[in-house]
Amino acid sequence: MKKADFILNIFLVPLDFCLVFLAALTAYYFRFSEAISAIRPVVFDLSFEHYLQLAFNVSVLSIFVFALAGFYTMRSKRLIKEIPRIFFGVSMVVVFLVLFIFLTRELFSSRFIILLAWALAILYLFIGRVIVFLLRDRFFSLGFGLSSIFVLGDINARKIIVDTYKHNPRLGFKVVGEFDDLAQLENDATAKSLLSAKKVDYLMQTDSALAKDQALDLLTFCQENHLSLKYIANLFQAQSLHVNFSEIAGFPLVEIAGTPLDGWRKVYKRIFDFVLALFLLLILSPIFLILAILVKITSDGSVFVSLKRVGEKGKIFNLYKFRSMINGAHSLKPEMLAHNERKDGPLFKIKNDPRVTKFGKFLRASSLDEFPQLFNVLRGTMSLVGPRPHEPEEVSNYQRGYKRLLSIKPGMTGLAQVSGRSNLLFAEEAKLDIFYIENWSILLDIIILLKTPWVVLKKDAC
Repeated sequence: MKKADFILNIFLVPLDFCLVFLAALTAYYFRFSEAISAIRPVVFDLSFEHYLQLAFNVSVLSIFVFALAGFYTMRSKRLIKEIPRIFFGVSMVVVFLVLFIFLTRELFSSRFIILLAWALAILYLFIGRVIVFLLRDRFFSLGFGLSSIFVLGDINARKIIVDTYKHNPRLGFKVVGEFDDLAQLENDATAKSLLSAKKVDYLMQTDSALAKDQALDLLTFCQENHLSLKYIANLFQAQSLHVNFSEIAGFPLVEIAGTPLDGWRKVYKRIFDFVLALFLLLILSPIFLILAILVKITSDGSVFVSLKRVGEKGKIFNLYKFRSMINGAHSLKPEMLAHNERKDGPLFKIKNDPRVTKFGKFLRASSLDEFPQLFNVLRGTMSLVGPRPHEPEEVSNYQRGYKRLLSIKPGMTGLAQVSGRSNLLFAEEAKLDIFYIENWSILLDIIILLKTPWVVLKKDAC
């Protein structure tokens, strides 16, 4: 999904609300204007204050109806496809309004206002989209908001695609690199620099005769570098759960999305995380205070620790926890590596770690040391549910394919934690987290959150 599409859809929500509200006010003005009143006298009483409240309520209803009608799906929009959608959406709002008036036996005073507001809403929404799309295309033509893309394939196969993007900036893409194959891309210094700086959004493969092993290497490369993959149809024998279909220069184009957690779903999850984290912080604040006092009086050092972890798309962030170790514990880690009990992957763990304080053992066994991560959730560096956050040193030792774990925000809890906690091998944990990434839903988040306290109470905690 292009960043411009996301911004456009977010912008359309308040714009549509204002346009529907404006249509309702315009209909009221025309009905009570002298010109209309002279032809059709006003024989009813409809105060402006009462009508204003009704117009506001209908405008709110319109946004929900429009969302159900697909107004705000996170895809590239074409004006020709918006016209029937606008007509259908506004008509559905009027149908709901008429049904409400009928079922509640409300005697609305003017059918003229309803019909005129219906026509004006369609007109205003269409004009609004024309203006927005023209502005979007203008920004694209000036080079603003374009998504960066690498194009791979034989020069003859990729030339028509590159030329199409070059001469049609309204498509929303800027080609920042052309390569014959993946090997050439991986050895190109400029490409490495762009990838390291997170300045590439997409990769397109134009060679439809790519071998299966090459195709899988390409898919893995995109997952590791957090790129969306586009390819000319009939490229892969393997299938993906999350694909979008379109066309470019007459070719059928397929885009593989790494996770359903995109677009509005990402917004829903963020709102869900923020509201629930804020609620938990409020009700758990007395426990926070008690734990802070106990940490302070049982050992020297600060109450909280800030630990470096790798988050979404490889960004380093500070993870907050109640301190459960002695001061300077991290500096002693190199000396402890020889005693690492995790030989199945990059993670580090010692069952009876001598750096852990007495009260720290209780905090860890009960997972109470992780409560401050609710502040991470509020800040947006973590989610309530997601893959386990790992240290930079651990991530640097990831085998190929495991960087897929960095495609979304890490979580306080996750599918791996409620399916076996620390008893899982790293490979099994990674498979569960990748399954979560590929099959995310709000319902799955709720199930994991409900299971987490039970797992902790069973003393399966780390």
